[in-house]
Amino acid sequence: MSRSVRTRPEGSGQALSEAYDTALLDLDGVVYAGGNAIVHAVESLAAARGGGMRLAYVTNNALRTPDAVADHLTELGIPTGADDVITSAQAVARLISEQVPAGARVLVIGGEGLRVALRERGLEPVESAEDDPAAVVQGFGGPDLPWGRFAEASYAVARGVPWFASNTDLTIPSGRGIAPGNGAAVEVVRIATGAEPQVAGKPLPPMHRETILRTGAERPLVVGDRLDTDIEGAFNGEVDSLLVLTGVTDGAQLLAAPPQHRPTYVDADLRGLLTGQPGVAEAGSGFRCGGWAASAGAERLELDGEGAVLDGLRALCAAAWTAAGDGSCGLDGGKALARLGL
Repeated sequence: MSRSVRTRPEGSGQALSEAYDTALLDLDGVVYAGGNAIVHAVESLAAARGGGMRLAYVTNNALRTPDAVADHLTELGIPTGADDVITSAQAVARLISEQVPAGARVLVIGGEGLRVALRERGLEPVESAEDDPAAVVQGFGGPDLPWGRFAEASYAVARGVPWFASNTDLTIPSGRGIAPGNGAAVEVVRIATGAEPQVAGKPLPPMHRETILRTGAERPLVVGDRLDTDIEGAFNGEVDSLLVLTGVTDGAQLLAAPPQHRPTYVDADLRGLLTGQPGVAEAGSGFRCGGWAASAGAERLELDGEGAVLDGLRALCAAAWTAAGDGSCGLDGGKALARLGL
């Protein structure tokens, strides 16, 4: 995907599973939610894999090891090996290993996923600022991470020890709702020290680099539910993306997306991998997709027609993104979205 301003979602004459060699799939909100598989995910991924597409699972959650993630996916009916999982823990461990001596000690504020990733890179995880660490790394540690771990990180960072974070997602979905993510924990240490960490996870380049190194993808397609991590990460990596509406992003957020948050394709769920994507064509002063026509008035978006709901949303995106240019759209699209049931 080029870095030019996107003004409409693109179409594809081929099924996406045929047009791209590797799907780089986010997990929470895309494949599962609250630990359970999202509707249509298992069978859609099986069909894509059966057609020759490689599936790789790319997560900003640094808590679980690739083995644990792979076991969970396999239990859900999605056969997965540890080599198919790429985590922000792996990305940040590589980033650290490039800046500290081999075998260096690293103070870990997080879970087992970080420790395993550091050992993979030949680094030694330690637990205290008094262990003379060469770096501090912070990743999601789950709801039971003791408050004193943030103090331990702060002591080391305040002494000038380089500070790294697996990711800075402020929230993370759970079976009970939205919970604080690693980004919220990073803020605690930032407030205490005034320092800034080096960050590896989506949407930043170290995570994309780690993914490409581990998968060898030549024509990757990023598949995600979040505009500010998955889709922006694809934009930064200059690759195409598919937004699925099974997670945190809704229609209103998509219409208001600035250029770096605009996906190449949009679909309701992972069945979108198995089909072509209808193109959006200019029609008079607006855009048409399938049986829907959309245009941007002075203060609101207009939608007319009938047919597939996603076609209407794609036409609306073209109208909104064109009206916004290189900024975010402030036009009221509420009535148009309501007509689509979004």
